Amino acid sequence: MKKALFGMALLGCFTFTACDELLNLEDFEGERIVLGLKEALAHGTDTAVVNLSASDGYFKDQAVKILLPAEAQPIYSKLNSIPLISDLLDETILAINRAAEDAANEAKPIFIDAITEITIEDGLSILNGTDTAATKYLKDKTYSRLFDAFKPKIETSLSKEIVLGVSAEQSYATLIDTYNTASFNGFLFDEIESNSLSEHTTNRALTGMFKKVGDEEKLIREDPAHRVTELLEEVFGSGN
Repeated sequence: MKKALFGMALLGCFTFTACDELLNLEDFEGERIVLGLKEALAHGTDTAVVNLSASDGYFKDQAVKILLPAEAQPIYSKLNSIPLISDLLDETILAINRAAEDAANEAKPIFIDAITEITIEDGLSILNGTDTAATKYLKDKTYSRLFDAFKPKIETSLSKEIVLGVSAEQSYATLIDTYNTASFNGFLFDEIESNSLSEHTTNRALTGMFKKVGDEEKLIREDPAHRVTELLEEVFGSGN
């Protein structure tokens, strides 16, 4: 990582010994980069999981709060003026955020597995990439596994009663199915393709999770105060 050391080794590379030393130095630097990236991702993912799995972790954070699917907005705008329906919609929004909070801890072991697999080649690419390159790497490696882990837990949460024996998933499915029936198979107005609240919630929960991981990565890259260990400062410091 130290440019001066590279320069000295390059100047002396007219002997096999100096070249071997340069290769060893490059290996060492690569290993340090990987260790630093792993530490940064471990910190970022742990912070994201802890914060989002807490009560109101999603619900009271406007950056990641999960709203009802946008494609059903025509229904909400028509029904939101009816007090009982408005209350039901509010309860449903709370339920989907609680479901995301219930599922958030499922991410921890999946993140750990992906972080341990980072190679030196991965590390160099990530270090020289965008300010969320590590987060993108993690998302590419884990999204499908996270979706499979989150969805069953979210389905269970959304099946809980929210009012008069009706769950959030049931109320949303009934709402969409009724709306689609009234459209006469899309003749009067466009049908809504999906009546699954759990799939929407799962996707939005993961979007929020990776946003928070990315925010932590940016802080470590940009703000020395967030490089809380010597290794993080060594890897992400401006002099390296």
